[in-house]
Amino acid sequence: MKAAVLENNKFVIKNIEKPQLKNYDTGAVVKILGCGLCGSDIVKLRTGIAKEGSILGHEAVGEIVEINTKTNFKCFDKIALGHHVPCFKCKYCRSGNYSMCRHFKSTNIVPGGFCEYIYVSEEHLNNTVFKINDNLTNIEASFLEPLGCCIRAVKRAEIKKDSKILIIGLGSIGLLMGQAVKAYGHDVYGCDLKAQRVELSKKYGFNNSFISENQEETLKNMNQTAPDGFDTIFLTAGAASTLDFAVKSVRDGGTIIVFSSVKDFGGFKNNDIYYRELKIMGSYSPSPIDLKDSMSFIESKKVNVKGISTVYNIENLNEAIEDTLSGKIMKAYIQL
Repeated sequence: MKAAVLENNKFVIKNIEKPQLKNYDTGAVVKILGCGLCGSDIVKLRTGIAKEGSILGHEAVGEIVEINTKTNFKCFDKIALGHHVPCFKCKYCRSGNYSMCRHFKSTNIVPGGFCEYIYVSEEHLNNTVFKINDNLTNIEASFLEPLGCCIRAVKRAEIKKDSKILIIGLGSIGLLMGQAVKAYGHDVYGCDLKAQRVELSKKYGFNNSFISENQEETLKNMNQTAPDGFDTIFLTAGAASTLDFAVKSVRDGGTIIVFSSVKDFGGFKNNDIYYRELKIMGSYSPSPIDLKDSMSFIESKKVNVKGISTVYNIENLNEAIEDTLSGKIMKAYIQL
C-alpha cells in the first residue's frame, strides 16, 4: 500500500505492506479516505520526536473494508476515530486524567493516517470510533479528534456563568476552541497577530477579536471589554511570548489553560501565580466522551469546521507542512 514514510526529516511516498486482519484476533482494517495534518505532527517532525521510518497522522477518516468484531460496525461503514484508548481503571482514569493513562499512551492506530490502510483494534471500535452521518463531508468528520481536544480543555477550565473568555492564537485550534466555548454558552474573544485571522474569528462566532501588534495597545483595547481582565484564557498560539501576555490579560484569581507546546523553556513566574492566585493548567488530549461530544457538535453544526482546511494529495504532504508553517494555509487535509 502507499504510505508517507519519514526519511531524513521529510516524508517519502513508499509502498509498504498492508495491515492484515488475520494477524490480529479482532478489530478492523480501514481504508483511509483522508487525514488532517495536526500541529503535533509538525512538532514531532521538527523536534525529532518522530523516529525515522515513522508514519504519522491521526485525524483520520476512512471506510471499514475488513472486520471481526462484537460491535455494531460492519464493512463499508464510513468512520472517524480517535487514536488512543484509556484503560478506565488506573489512578489517572479514576481522577479524570485519561490522557495521562499509561494504556492510553501505549495504544494507537497501526501504522498512521498518512497511508492507504490502517488497523483499528476492537478496543478502539468500542470507545473511539464513530460512524459518519451522510450530512457530513469527510473533511468535516476529520475534525472529530482536534475538536474533541478542545472540548476536553473547555471542560477542564470549569468556566463559570457570565465569564469572559480569551483565546490567544487564532489558528485552526484557536477557532475550534472559541467555538467550543461558545457551544457551552460563554462569551469568547480572540487575539492574534494577523488581521485576517482576527476577522475570520468573527465569522466563526467570536464576540470580538483583537490584533496584537503592540502588546500595551492591545491590552488597553481589551481593557474596554474586560476591565478586570478575562476570567479564563486559552493559550493556543505555541509561542513563548504569549505566556507573559496571558498573565497580563487574565483577571486576579483567573484561569489560564495551556493548550500548546512552546519551542523554548519559558515559563510562568512563580510570584505572579502566588500573589494573584492564578490557576494555570494544561489540557492535552480527549477522552472517549469528549470525542462523542465532538461528533455531536459537528453533526449539529454547533461548531462550524467548514473553510478551515485546505486539501492536499498525500504526494504533497511535505508541501502541506511547509505551507502550514509559513502561514500560507490554516490547516491541511491530506487526501488519499
